[in-house]
Amino acid sequence: MVDESAWGKSRGLDPDLPPYPLVRHLLDAAAMALFLWDRYLSESQRRCIAAGLGMAGDPVRARALTALCAGLHDVGKLSGFQLCDVRARERLSDALRGDLGRIGVERMPHEVAGMHAATAVLAALGFGEADDSFEVAVRRVAEIIGGHHGRFHVFTDLHPVNRDLLGGPAWGVQREAHASAVFEALGAPLPPERIDAPAAVLVTGVVILADWLVSQEEYLLRRQRELSMSPAEHFERSCADAEGLVREAGLLPVEMERKDFSEAYGITGEPNPLQRSVAEELAAAVGTGNQGAGDGRRGGILLVTAAPGDGKSETALEAERVLSERFGTRGFAFLLPTMATSDQMYGRVAGVVARQAGRGAGLTLTHSMNWLNSAYAEDELGGVRVLTCEGEENGEDQRARRELDMRPVRWLRGAKRALLAQFAVGTVDQALMAVLPVRHNALRLLALSGKTFILDEAHAYDPYMQVLLGRLLNWLGWYGVPVVLLSATLPASVSDRLIKEYLKGAGLKPAELKGRTFEAPYPGWLYVDAADGACTQISQARQKEQAAARRMRLSVQVEPVVHGEGGGGRNRLAVIRRLLEPVTEGEGGCALVVCNTVAEAQETYLSLRKVLAARRQDGDGGEVQLLHARFPGDERERRTLAVTDGLGRSGPRPVRRIVVATQVVEQSLDLDADVVISDLAPLALLLQRAGRCWRHETWWVEHGRPQDRPRPAWAKSPRLAVLDPLVGGRGVPGQWGEVYAEFLLKATSDVLAQRGEAPIAIPEDVQELVEEVHGHRADRFDWGDPAKSAAYTAYRGKELAERSVGDILVVPRARSVPGLDALHHLRGAEEEWEAATRLGADIVRLLCVYAHADGTVTLDAEATRPLPGADGPLTPADVRTVMARTIPVNATWFKGELDRFAVPERWAEHPLLGDVVMLRQPCADGRARPVPVGGRSLYLDPELGLVRQ
Repeated sequence: MVDESAWGKSRGLDPDLPPYPLVRHLLDAAAMALFLWDRYLSESQRRCIAAGLGMAGDPVRARALTALCAGLHDVGKLSGFQLCDVRARERLSDALRGDLGRIGVERMPHEVAGMHAATAVLAALGFGEADDSFEVAVRRVAEIIGGHHGRFHVFTDLHPVNRDLLGGPAWGVQREAHASAVFEALGAPLPPERIDAPAAVLVTGVVILADWLVSQEEYLLRRQRELSMSPAEHFERSCADAEGLVREAGLLPVEMERKDFSEAYGITGEPNPLQRSVAEELAAAVGTGNQGAGDGRRGGILLVTAAPGDGKSETALEAERVLSERFGTRGFAFLLPTMATSDQMYGRVAGVVARQAGRGAGLTLTHSMNWLNSAYAEDELGGVRVLTCEGEENGEDQRARRELDMRPVRWLRGAKRALLAQFAVGTVDQALMAVLPVRHNALRLLALSGKTFILDEAHAYDPYMQVLLGRLLNWLGWYGVPVVLLSATLPASVSDRLIKEYLKGAGLKPAELKGRTFEAPYPGWLYVDAADGACTQISQARQKEQAAARRMRLSVQVEPVVHGEGGGGRNRLAVIRRLLEPVTEGEGGCALVVCNTVAEAQETYLSLRKVLAARRQDGDGGEVQLLHARFPGDERERRTLAVTDGLGRSGPRPVRRIVVATQVVEQSLDLDADVVISDLAPLALLLQRAGRCWRHETWWVEHGRPQDRPRPAWAKSPRLAVLDPLVGGRGVPGQWGEVYAEFLLKATSDVLAQRGEAPIAIPEDVQELVEEVHGHRADRFDWGDPAKSAAYTAYRGKELAERSVGDILVVPRARSVPGLDALHHLRGAEEEWEAATRLGADIVRLLCVYAHADGTVTLDAEATRPLPGADGPLTPADVRTVMARTIPVNATWFKGELDRFAVPERWAEHPLLGDVVMLRQPCADGRARPVPVGGRSLYLDPELGLVRQ
């Protein structure tokens, strides 16, 4: 008989009532797991788990076994855990208190105790030893129990002489009795013959999610008052309660009401040939409409290649519609390289989801600073208040209102939960942590395994991140997740490697992949089926239509330049001023100048500001805008919006404007300039920058230009001017440091020189040019004179080193997991803050404040905004205000000096503010004075952003 004096939950509950009995919590978790199986998991996830449990033809049995794992997750609390709460301990029965055994002799977390006790508990349920595979299955259940707090442990079974570490015989009897109560409530499910490691990971994710949902304080307080009902009645009520808990958490999936193209995406006009091809030809290739999602098909990977501005985002969402219908996934994760691009995409996806799924759909923004996004703020529309997201929202901005309509409920905003929503937009880092040895990586894999996985800007990741991405694709391949990769400039060697990783995860043998390469047509798409590696691609007719629709001949003008002082007519700033004379002195126009460093962007801005200032005195000026990553967050958001409004598709388009920016404009910003001027960069990035030149020309020709204003007469064709400091054999400018590899810069310079004045045909020349610089070729190394290949050797050496680091850190491939503890193979590295999804990304958030002569410290130079928390406790609005003013910077700037820049003591223990670096700038006459830091000086300029000299 179950002893209900053994407790499962106590903290935060009514002290006048008995603690929440352990058996009730186990029954709650089992009931929730049943509902999650039925309503939250996608058809593809259920199929994967059942197959991985050896129950491919019996999903009902797999459902019950998954729920049993959830119902056993806390069985280890029948151990020393029972003694950790004084009030609850005093309520333990005499039988348990009188048979403590050696409890307390060895400290043991309850999840580890449960893992140790699992073999005996399962044997009592009839999971006896039959053969080796059966023994592995029992071990897997034990690992799942041990991993329900997010970290898997090395499986060991307690020696009989040490079982009293978990209590005497009475405790063992109660563990078996508690397990039997769950077992019987679930109809005594038959044991599995095997449990494959990837399936066990998904089951662990379900267990964690079920545990979290039924452990919410409000729910437990209500159930604590209902303990008079029998365990059977309790289980029945728990089953009935599950739907409400899942709905309140924002996890109840909704069905998409698919609309036609223009209505779904809010776009005037018909889909372009690329989009039409995916909707029609891809659908025919995967068999949509002919076979159901439950026929056992196991996903596939789609690579979409097209020039910037070709509507790849909408193409991806069309592909999601086709693939989810075919393979039984539900929702999507749309992932990008940066927080800025994620914020931009979140607004677009919010509209798409709202138009096709309504307000009930769960949509989240997933990156480390998502709570600063306006969609996570409280506003006049009402809704759930979130601790750090109080604020106001401009209700007259209809785009903002749509995002707020789709804002996630409180539960989904919690740490590690955002990916669990049906629709998620964010940085790829959040997904890559699924294959790093961090706590709750199983939950991330559960979140990703039921969705279509969309990765934008697939070219934007370094070799280290490519290793992590490849490993993630390997796991997604095992789970049959349809994957969509988008890129304008992806080398074939990289796409080939990523596709093969996916196919290996799906089960294709090395012999089946040997000698095969997977290259996508450009522009177009390549689809590779996970079942057999069969390839389908865009038809030649559609490819030609797409190429014709977006055909552009890009003039490339290489300008030799000298950086720094001197250089005469070749001085970099002098060349820029000359190139921009048609804008500054003539009839105007819109120009984009892209710089490789923030310092050079600031210098360029100051130079051009003087030119336009002189013209403004004559009454016919223009505007120069500066955009880079070293502005405070709120200021950067304002500037980004101002730039995209002026150079966007809808207008109003300014008569005369110059935008000076850094690499922040390379990805996902929808800009159209009459001319683009760029510092020399690797060729793939130059093409990305050039994608902002005449980006909307085709659309404007068909639908009309903003204000019906034509381009200036001097802008006869799209033109990219490249400022090349390497012409004549000179070296890479010292101020560039290691922003780009010397080899890639030299190779790009050489390719441009060889082309001479020949324009680049877009899209026809793009892939060939990318391969010429970024592709791996045997002739790169000069065996006759190795010294000539020094830059290439350094480049390849760095690339191999980064890949090696990734191989060390990443979890094993899905089909190579011996024990689940391999997913946490680096001891002491389980916390997410210790995980590195990017090499060299040791970033701190810098807050620039102003120290005035009277001793006050404020957030502004005018001394009107006191430092929050000075006169009382910090409010959520205070925290939001402070973090919105921070700037991400390289932590090495402050090496050995962080103590000098510590936050006030009252902030030190705050989970967000405690790690902020505070730059106290002496302030006089309303201006900040530079602060010495690491041999340089720093100060925040209202026009230039953070200046480092």
